[in-house]
Amino acid sequence: MKQLSTVSKSTLAGVVKPVRIGFIPLVDCAPLLVARKMDLFRKHGVHVELSCEVGWATIREKLLYGQLDAVHAIAGLALAMRLGISGPPCPVVAPFVFNLHGNAITLSRDLWNRGVRDAASLKKLIRSAFSRRFTFGMVSRYSSHNFLLRQWLQAGGIDIEKDVRIVALPPTQMASSLAAGLIDGYCVGEPWNSYAVEQGIGWIAATSEQLAPGHPEKVLLTTERFVGAHAGESQAIINALKEACEFCDARENRPEVAHVLADSGYFSGSEKILKRSLVGPLDLGFDKSVAVTDFHIFHRRDTNSPVSERGRWLLDQFIAHGLLTTSQYTEAATALREAWTAEPQLPKAKAAANTNAKSNKRSTLVQA
Repeated sequence: MKQLSTVSKSTLAGVVKPVRIGFIPLVDCAPLLVARKMDLFRKHGVHVELSCEVGWATIREKLLYGQLDAVHAIAGLALAMRLGISGPPCPVVAPFVFNLHGNAITLSRDLWNRGVRDAASLKKLIRSAFSRRFTFGMVSRYSSHNFLLRQWLQAGGIDIEKDVRIVALPPTQMASSLAAGLIDGYCVGEPWNSYAVEQGIGWIAATSEQLAPGHPEKVLLTTERFVGAHAGESQAIINALKEACEFCDARENRPEVAHVLADSGYFSGSEKILKRSLVGPLDLGFDKSVAVTDFHIFHRRDTNSPVSERGRWLLDQFIAHGLLTTSQYTEAATALREAWTAEPQLPKAKAAANTNAKSNKRSTLVQA
């Protein structure tokens, strides 16, 4: 505690630079905004500066090149960056999980008007529409959104390599791309599904809670180098976020959470739209709605700990959807175990020694 107190005084006095944390304006960034609003970072002895970013590619690049110290990131980015799949290998760690679930698949109003109600009926339409290839959006190859969308399409008998086109778009561009007819549907986090329903341009066909119960969604991603140099601040951030997640998960606090998000200025939708997935009911469109008891899980079910079974889910998805081969499983599992850790107290010397060795090792893996 003495260490954190020292960090707090020097940081808040401006002697030490604030910890820069990047995020994407989605409902599941709520713990960050709540922690800032409730002054929880200061309470736990660390000065944090939040930076709103455009998309996951930007998040990845800014963390990789040191423009951000930590990020609110899709869980799969931890494995992708560690292995060097998404660019130069980077020894990242994910010591904290923000939430489970939080995504949905939204399809265009046009598909509804043409008789689509699920993946099976979409397949029938695809088979009869020879003049075009339907296009669907997700946010990153390494995201649960990509895995969930592909799983949903395949469950309906759709050949995702031949029958449809899947493209990556920033979350904030999904609804506008749907409205412009550039895509026929997408999988994204809230509030962009509810926004499409509110605007009358789309309807929700499935939620991530239904498709993959208990799947990890966003994590706090940072580097071994940062943790090694700032172990006290890293732990303080985790402590603040745990308190914020517990607050966000309480049903009685959800209206206030929606207000904090709306009041932040990062969301173009109204507080009413933000409440749909936080408070409920979730409007699916066309006079259908569902309860949101488990749509967002921020703290229950030991959410905030990067437990091994959730890490294995990620690794299995990377294998199932062609991002890794089965021959790479053992080494990839080791990389995931190193990244997916609840122990951020990494000694500086170990961090420095591991950086070059693991970067070289991961390069070999990616080329395999």
